[in-house]
Amino acid sequence: MAQATQILLNLSEGDRSAADRLMPLVYDEFRAVAARQLAGERRGYTLQPTELVHEAYLKLTNQARVQWKSRMHFLAIGAQVIRRILMDYARNRGRAKRGGGIARVELHEAIATTTQRTDDLEALGEALKQLAVLDPRQARIVEMRFVGGMTVDEIATATGLSKRTVEGEWAMARAWLRHELTRGTETKS
Repeated sequence: MAQATQILLNLSEGDRSAADRLMPLVYDEFRAVAARQLAGERRGYTLQPTELVHEAYLKLTNQARVQWKSRMHFLAIGAQVIRRILMDYARNRGRAKRGGGIARVELHEAIATTTQRTDDLEALGEALKQLAVLDPRQARIVEMRFVGGMTVDEIATATGLSKRTVEGEWAMARAWLRHELTRGTETKS
């Protein structure tokens, strides 16, 4: 862990070779996040965990303005990048298939490991964008917990917040997202 943090500090200082030394230290964790996100996709989904990891890693290590604080900080931001890549992919893939309307999405902790339809992923992404405008900290916590699969303790470490604060923010964000994601289905019923 300390080695990864030092390499990230070197990367923040402009050492481009640091990215090559970092990859072996974080690859397995990034691949686990990517695999978890892709596990429930239907057959024919052409994006593979390895491709997702490589694309996210390139985006992360090419950041000139980020001052990496730690390995956990890098992984937390990586979870956000993976979510955004998947959102873009789902949006592009589903654009022609989408017939409009709002899909009902059940939001609970197990959703990260269940089948996720393209519409559900897009609806969640849009709701997260709205949440980020209202409360950026809650949006980051949702991304770390839902996309990154991070525990409350890991999020607390990555954000510098107390465990109790993270738990409270996670509960409020879940309730707000549940309301937003079910709002469109109530008017249809």
